[in-house]
Amino acid sequence: MTRKLFAFDIDGTLLNSQKQPLDSTREALAELHRQGHLVLVATGRSRYLAQNVIRDLGFTNYIICNGAGAFLDHQQIYKHLLDQEALERLVQFMSEKEIGTSFVGLDESRSYQIFNPTEMEAAMNSFGSTTPELAPDYLKNGEIYQALAFYETARDGEFDELFPEFRFVRWHPYSVDIVPNTGSKAQTIAYMAERLGIAPADVIAFGDGNNDKEMLKAAGVGVAMGNADEDVQVVADLVTATNDDDGIAKALKTLALL
Repeated sequence: MTRKLFAFDIDGTLLNSQKQPLDSTREALAELHRQGHLVLVATGRSRYLAQNVIRDLGFTNYIICNGAGAFLDHQQIYKHLLDQEALERLVQFMSEKEIGTSFVGLDESRSYQIFNPTEMEAAMNSFGSTTPELAPDYLKNGEIYQALAFYETARDGEFDELFPEFRFVRWHPYSVDIVPNTGSKAQTIAYMAERLGIAPADVIAFGDGNNDKEMLKAAGVGVAMGNADEDVQVVADLVTATNDDDGIAKALKTLALL
């Protein structure tokens, strides 16, 4: 059997609506490992926010912060930090607009400014976290893999031309990820596959969010969960059942991989 690379998003994909993995998902992952495939997490979460899922499901390979960092057998093999000068301009601009921003490192996150704290807390609570504590000096003292800005959908697209160094990827009605314009889950998956001698056609990616669209399009087989928005589903090669209805296991059986 040809060795394949399987990449799984966490929220809405590996985890169900109760933020727990299904038994069918556990069994599917165990079988993929048994077959000798490379199985990894590809998440927008940082390492410290993904670590419980990584540990619980037995992952040793993972891509975090929407592709900004990659680990093979728990050893970091890739790093793509945000440009500090451009980020300084961005957070100052956002502060003038009264838009809250936070910085994400591997194992911690800090806020530069907090505006609309109720909305910020709602966004962070959606995946089991809380608003990062205020620490604007982290901008100069920390390694920043990703940033967050907290604003509503009506402002989408407003900052793209002003800050071409970044992409603003919405993941919550109140928040977007700020990632390098030259980086993504897709690019980092491709880097790992090439490093390990796995052909692009043998990459299978599972996801449900806007930050998964690129990797679904780039994969040899992109699988959208049934709970994904329509604009995510349309870029996938296969739409499976939801994250509450054994979507991962059903897709693998459809693809004759289980």
